Amino acid sequence: MKIHEYQAKEILRKFGVATPRGIACFSVDEAVRAAETLGGKVWVVKAQIHAGGRGKGGGVKLAKSREEVRDWSGRILGMQLVTHQTGPVGQKVRRLLIEEGANIAKELYVGMVVDRITQRVCLMASSEGGMDIEEVAAKTPERIHKVFVDPAAGLKDAEADEVARRIGIPEGSLAQARAILQGLYRAFWESDASLAEINPLILTAEGRVLALDAKMNFDDNALFRHADIVAMRDLDEEDPAEIEASKFDLSYIQLDGDIGCLVNGAGLAMATMDIIKLYGGNPANFLDVGGGASTEKVTEAFKIMLRNPDLKAILINIFGGIMKCDVIASGVVAAAKVVGLKVPLVVRLEGTNVDLGKKILAQSGLPIISGSNMADAAQRVVAAAKGVH
Repeated sequence: MKIHEYQAKEILRKFGVATPRGIACFSVDEAVRAAETLGGKVWVVKAQIHAGGRGKGGGVKLAKSREEVRDWSGRILGMQLVTHQTGPVGQKVRRLLIEEGANIAKELYVGMVVDRITQRVCLMASSEGGMDIEEVAAKTPERIHKVFVDPAAGLKDAEADEVARRIGIPEGSLAQARAILQGLYRAFWESDASLAEINPLILTAEGRVLALDAKMNFDDNALFRHADIVAMRDLDEEDPAEIEASKFDLSYIQLDGDIGCLVNGAGLAMATMDIIKLYGGNPANFLDVGGGASTEKVTEAFKIMLRNPDLKAILINIFGGIMKCDVIASGVVAAAKVVGLKVPLVVRLEGTNVDLGKKILAQSGLPIISGSNMADAAQRVVAAAKGVH
């Protein structure tokens, strides 16, 4: 689950992370009132969407008067903001953050993720913060410093200070940087985050260290412990099909291809998409129905996939372990009849009760194309999507 910048800053402030003062707004009039409330002579008008690169896309503007706050807010609110993370369609801006200006002397980067190899939280930091951090990571990875945090001890003072010095924090600002790094770690740990990022972390001309931007993502499996974070969910920022899928405990992600995929198990789903690409096709979605898919879940999965107007074929790839092949076959037949399937359907079954499953499909009367193995099924569905029979 993702949240907006202003929401991430609310969480970080609870853990002692210093941020500029700001007010979230939903209209131009609210934005102007926010600038009046904050006071000062310079404000930043920031689009709030669940994507990075807002500055490069025109979603972050500096205003030096209330009239400019009104002007920029009117332009940004309602715009279709396109960034490198939104795709070509972009994301409609429905919220703003009006924030006090800061006298920036240096832009830095800090972030935290879970490192699966060490099974620890990894703190990453760089002296090269700002809009081009991805380029820094790709071209000069030696400029990114890492600390793998011992969960029993947390981020130690010495570790935080060493990282702060490496990215250019002066001695006089070290205590502030330490508080921010340790606060970021506690926020990450206690909120069950999967990502916590401050980009940029700034050093002002006055020697203050501030989180100028903030991004946090959370582990969906832990949200039952965090009702306050769940309340921050913005459904306008999510794909309607993915929202609908979550109601039926389906793991669904919309993609830009034309071949629908229905698979049991995330690993097999990834492999299925890979082999479709290998044979020249483009997956329309990631869809994991899990190990205990019922007829209802399979039916809903079909309905969700069929809402995609670009869909030209569907591949069902099932390895029967916990999920028995005859059960999934019965579900597929029932679902196909309910939704009135109009696109070619390729099915590959393997595992428990596979012969019974194939018999159910063969006797269904439906024009189902059988795949003998993954490669065969992928080639058949790619051909079907291209209209080759």
